[in-house]
Amino acid sequence: MDPEVSAVRLTVWEAVHILSSSEDGGRIFCTLGSLKRYLGETENSALPEEQEEFARIHFSTFLRCLVGKLSPDWLELLPDGQMEELWASFFLEGPADQAFLVLMESIEGAASPSFRLMKMARLLARFLSVGRMAAVMEGQCRQQAGPAFPLLQETLLTKVVGLPDLLGNRLQRENLATFFPQNYFPLLGEEVLRVLQVVVDSLRGGLDCSVSFLSQVLGKACVHGRQKEVLGVLVPRLTVLTQGSCLWQRVCWCLVERVPDWAMEAVLKGFVEAAPGPEVLSRLLGNLVTKSKKAQFVMTRKLLFLQYSCTMPMLQSLLGYLAMDSQRRSLLMQALKELLETWGSSSAIRHVPLVQQCYVSKAILICLAHLGEAELRDSQDELLASLMEGVKSRLDSSLPPVRRLGMIVAEVASARIHPEGPPLKFQYEEDELTREMLALAMPQPTADGPSEAGPSFAPVSGETPDRETVDRSGPQVGPEGSDSELDSDDEFVPYDMSVDREQRSSKAPSYVRGCLEALTGSEDWEHWEAALRALEGLIFRSPAATQEVSVELAKVLLHLEEKTAVAGFEGLRQRALVAVTVTDPARVAEYLTAQFYALNYSLRQRMDILDVLTLAAQELSRPGRLGKAPQRGSPDPGSQPGGAVVPAWRAVVEERVRRKTRRFSKGSVGRAPAVGPNEFNSVAGYFFFPLLQHFDRPLVTFDLLGGDQLVLGRLAHTLGALMYLAVNTTVAVPMGKALLEFVWALRFHGDAYVRRGLLSAVSAVLLSVPAERLLADLLDELLEARSWLGAHELPRLLQASPRTWASEHICIRRGREGPRRGLQAAGSEGTTASGEAPRQAPPALLSLAPDPQEACPAGRVRAGGQHVGRRCSWYSLECLRLSEDSASGPRVLPATDWDWDVASEAWAPGRLLSPVPPCSLQTAELGPLGLGAS
Repeated sequence: MDPEVSAVRLTVWEAVHILSSSEDGGRIFCTLGSLKRYLGETENSALPEEQEEFARIHFSTFLRCLVGKLSPDWLELLPDGQMEELWASFFLEGPADQAFLVLMESIEGAASPSFRLMKMARLLARFLSVGRMAAVMEGQCRQQAGPAFPLLQETLLTKVVGLPDLLGNRLQRENLATFFPQNYFPLLGEEVLRVLQVVVDSLRGGLDCSVSFLSQVLGKACVHGRQKEVLGVLVPRLTVLTQGSCLWQRVCWCLVERVPDWAMEAVLKGFVEAAPGPEVLSRLLGNLVTKSKKAQFVMTRKLLFLQYSCTMPMLQSLLGYLAMDSQRRSLLMQALKELLETWGSSSAIRHVPLVQQCYVSKAILICLAHLGEAELRDSQDELLASLMEGVKSRLDSSLPPVRRLGMIVAEVASARIHPEGPPLKFQYEEDELTREMLALAMPQPTADGPSEAGPSFAPVSGETPDRETVDRSGPQVGPEGSDSELDSDDEFVPYDMSVDREQRSSKAPSYVRGCLEALTGSEDWEHWEAALRALEGLIFRSPAATQEVSVELAKVLLHLEEKTAVAGFEGLRQRALVAVTVTDPARVAEYLTAQFYALNYSLRQRMDILDVLTLAAQELSRPGRLGKAPQRGSPDPGSQPGGAVVPAWRAVVEERVRRKTRRFSKGSVGRAPAVGPNEFNSVAGYFFFPLLQHFDRPLVTFDLLGGDQLVLGRLAHTLGALMYLAVNTTVAVPMGKALLEFVWALRFHGDAYVRRGLLSAVSAVLLSVPAERLLADLLDELLEARSWLGAHELPRLLQASPRTWASEHICIRRGREGPRRGLQAAGSEGTTASGEAPRQAPPALLSLAPDPQEACPAGRVRAGGQHVGRRCSWYSLECLRLSEDSASGPRVLPATDWDWDVASEAWAPGRLLSPVPPCSLQTAELGPLGLGAS
């Protein structure tokens, strides 16, 4: 046995014995002071061999002994805190890894709460504040001559990264601010930087070091979700340090290369998020994607296809990083091919969220901006094939945003991939998303030089040239005092030309036949436009003359094309078609429904037919339509005689008179609700049933059950609207039966737009068919619909609000409030139209719109034995009432109209208007019905 080693062991044993048995503060102080020479911090330090033996064998045991003696009485053996300071010095000056493990072990084993626990926690906070965590990691980075201890490294890794969680669980409400995650992990990032500086200095001095432990710490911290805290400190400092030092770049590359595979995704995502640009990301990561399969999978697959949470700066940094080096550009081209393949997949279009589709589209545009013309030419055929397939699939979609994404990407990609060919051009609305995507498509200079970058791509919309360029290329302004300045007319006030009207040389026709002749054979385009603008008014003024040529006129309008740039051409044509359909509904509806399934019609024309049928049915079912002159559209100022313009002084005088006039009472300003026969009753069958006849028969260019799912969805919404507009008609029951059979045939359709139209149809049947006939004649169809919608879907439909039901499915708004009916309309607040406060709703009225300020009345709705009444805003319409007879179960009772009894100040059942005309259907609200969709 080595006598020197025995001396160290005997000294430690003697010190432990004194600490355990002695209560003399001076003796304990001398004993602890004698052991400090093994730490190398005193003048008479022990030999290096003795220090190594003490640190390797005896230090942990001695620290545990110090922890065991910790108590208030023991610390007061010496005055002025000398004992506590000497006791803490062993943890702060000895081997950092062992001191850290003993501290964590004592904190986990201490009783909570206790004096020892709080002392150890404060000591650990002091341990972190003096930078001892850097010493813990530095000790693992220096390569040892002896074998490595993986168990020790794993224990240290767990304690270092999990310190906030461990301390939070132990200290609970007494936790210190140093151990909060938002404070600890930035501190950990600073300690990692300090260790990296030591590694770089050691490499410059010729000493070998390893950063594997730092890589594991970084990876585990990022896996715990602390990328922002750690990398928010690391990346800015590394950006500066790697800018002019190749050694720092190599150390940083080694740091990320040694990250374990299980943490590679979290680390790379954190770097992409924290890096300010692709140049910085390239300096920090190097060619990591070419060396690590896991990193390549994360950067080229995971962050592009399986996740879509990256922001646009992150996506630009990621793809720009792949384009920064020639060794990585092949991966960028491969990513573009896979992106185009995924973008054009019909299955992905149907099942992938729209947000992810937009994300993939932006990634494609960024890839095209980074790739040069020569690189794109090498894979031109493959890229064009994927692009054309994707464009076809997206233009076939029934969702306008999906189609718009296809148009934008097709325009940009075709111009970049095949610049010598004819460019693709589409018409779409420009919004913020469109402008952002076109900005992403601008080519970026490549790393190998500007010669490889493709030709500049100009967006679809024309751009205004720079002001400086215009000034430079335009004529030079004359010198000061020239004739041009003297002849300036700036001091003259221009005439007010706001009420001027365009002078037209052609006179509008005065008869319907004249308009028909002008639209079919006139070569005078001003006369043609004047006839189109005057046609709607002439149709309503001359219904008898219109009925003589109604079918011929509908045929001309259906095939009418815009030959000149007429403002509002589509609206004029549609309103004229609606007018002629309203004037002669049976014959024109029969013609239009027959043409819907005819050959040689475009999808646009077929959808126009559906829109016209819906608008005409709405007009025919409008209450009091015959009593009013139709006010349709905005007449052309040029075609109308000049009207008198109200002078400004008259408005000022009327306002003064109104303000100074004292009124003692006001009469009711509300008008009585319009009542009249439903003209749609006698012609509903002409509108509805022909549309259901041939939907399952494919034509050469038209297949509703095939690729024309957009028209099928529009057809389902149109049928639902027609069904609702036929409320209280004699044909409502056969229409509901046929419509439910149509829904049953298409209930498993794969397109979401079509399924939403089917839900709209089911909702319209429930609203339109009388309650007693609903259960008597349509019981089998309702049970089938219930089995399709689920056991709980039908009660939810019955109690759904118009904000979520009508606006998404049928978009119908009833409004019958007036002086006698003080019901509050859905979505309205405050007083009624008569100025009175809204009265409480009648009993058993079906609640439609939620309103937290109005309570549900005593009458309540039950479905399936469950109470579905709730706080609501009431709707002025005939409603379904479900009885609560426990013997026979819930059943639907007839709808009842309610009146406000002024004498009794209560609601009373009133007479049922027979038939009750459907309420007005606002055209602006018919987006889901297919009228406003592009």
